[in-house]
Amino acid sequence: MGSMIDGVWHKDDADRNAADGRFVRAATSFRDTVTADGSSGFKAEPGRYHLYVSHACPWAHRTMILRALRKLEDVISVSVVDPFMSDEGWHFSDGPGCIPDTVNGTQYLREIYRLAKADFTGRVTVPALWDKREKTVVNNESAEIVRMLNTAFNAWGDGEPDFCPAPLRDEIDAINQPIYEHVNNGVYKTGFAQSQEAYEEAFDALFATLDELEARLDAQPYLAGERITEADWRLFPTLVRFDAVYVGHFKCNRNRIEDYPNLSNYLRDLYQQPGVAGTVNMTHIKRHYYESQESVNPSRIVAKGPKLDFTRPHDRARFAAAEARAAAE
Repeated sequence: MGSMIDGVWHKDDADRNAADGRFVRAATSFRDTVTADGSSGFKAEPGRYHLYVSHACPWAHRTMILRALRKLEDVISVSVVDPFMSDEGWHFSDGPGCIPDTVNGTQYLREIYRLAKADFTGRVTVPALWDKREKTVVNNESAEIVRMLNTAFNAWGDGEPDFCPAPLRDEIDAINQPIYEHVNNGVYKTGFAQSQEAYEEAFDALFATLDELEARLDAQPYLAGERITEADWRLFPTLVRFDAVYVGHFKCNRNRIEDYPNLSNYLRDLYQQPGVAGTVNMTHIKRHYYESQESVNPSRIVAKGPKLDFTRPHDRARFAAAEARAAAE
């Protein structure tokens, strides 16, 4: 992947694993906030902000889902990097599904980070929210960008429903924490482990959490209850990639999501929500993981399968039917 040190790109990837072989995710670097009133120093305005994303990256995918659900396509512009990441890092191309950097005209995403901070040190990651006026990266932490998109731009997009309402925020945060640690990041800790012990530890935590989520979704349609929330949209990008990539490529092979009755129905429900299917580019997803991660897949051969159909009917309506029957009794 490479990284930048004092504004200079280094192709040799800094060690992202601890001495015991456990995968360690680097912290994000830009943490400012866009607010509706501008009290943060960055005011929400149509046409001012630009998202740099990858269709392959689950973290960037979260932001594209919120952008679609909030109907912000004409408010926040976007560039999509090529799915193949070489030792030069993310780059822009005119390939299928890609959108060049129409704002700064760069070839590599690292140039955006250097424009924001000439002596930037760290990893060059997506998503990155760019301010066209101040010519800087406002934020590259997906969890924070998601919350900005949920509320800050409601004057121009669709502000309903609120995916992180105040009465549910503590519960959503409590749900997000183990899902991030053991599922969203857990698949990476499994796939990039450099020791058997590290792999098995991450593997066991991943599937223990998926088992818990399966049980939770047997009693209610969504993670926080009767309505879709941010917690669901943070889990979805990992689930939609799981059977196609993580089962084989990352050795997360105890179960497929398809093997979980509740998780698989839940996944199809989320996929079928208006606007969501258009954010899923399985070609980019598979190409990136299989072609770019040579340490995991030295041959760079992209798996043809599995056959996936997220448009099949799901059973989540059973909860509403049960509630209606109970009310009638």
